[in-house]
Amino acid sequence: MMVFNPLIGKTDKTIILLRTGIKFIRGIWKRLFLSEAHGLLLIGQHVAISHARHIRCGRNVKFEDYSEIHGLCKNGLHFGDNVTIGRGVMIRPSSYYGGDLGHGLIIGDNSSIGPYGYIGCSGPINIGNNVMIGPKCSLFAENHVFSDSSKNIKNQGVKQKGITIGDDCWIGSNVIILDGVNIGNHVVIGAGTLVTKDVPNSSVVIDKRYKDIKKKENTHE
Repeated sequence: MMVFNPLIGKTDKTIILLRTGIKFIRGIWKRLFLSEAHGLLLIGQHVAISHARHIRCGRNVKFEDYSEIHGLCKNGLHFGDNVTIGRGVMIRPSSYYGGDLGHGLIIGDNSSIGPYGYIGCSGPINIGNNVMIGPKCSLFAENHVFSDSSKNIKNQGVKQKGITIGDDCWIGSNVIILDGVNIGNHVVIGAGTLVTKDVPNSSVVIDKRYKDIKKKENTHE
């Protein structure tokens, strides 16, 4: 059941309900092709879902307008309960044409990826519960090998260590997280940060070059 802010008028409520109803109808059709789907599934307009048999959805999952969900991968894409994938988000574990096969994505309950994010889950990406990822964030779970100067970089292959984000994290807008990074629980990462190394539990990262990492007050155990 939807709960409206008391300041929202009847006309706006009607518009919201109509738009949600259309997304619900799309969800009824799309869920037939998924490996698994529970509860409500809302699908926005122009959402591209490919290789749907590799995709599992919990309850109340939302794929907003123009998002792209590419399911072809070794371990599949797993969306927990109450997950929102924002407008224009791209989730890509593998190439479109089968030239490579990535690992996939797990995203926990009550987590969301903001508009126009890029999730490159060719290496395994695991996102915990209650994680907020802001607009235009990019996660790259792959890194090109370039140590042999006698060969083209393109022909030296890739490393795929993967990325882990713990529970109860807030990732600000335009954050970039690179392969091999493990982010702990209860972490805040400020907008525009480039994350290249692990972040411990209950940290606040507010500078691109890690000049300022401090512990939060009243941290969780």
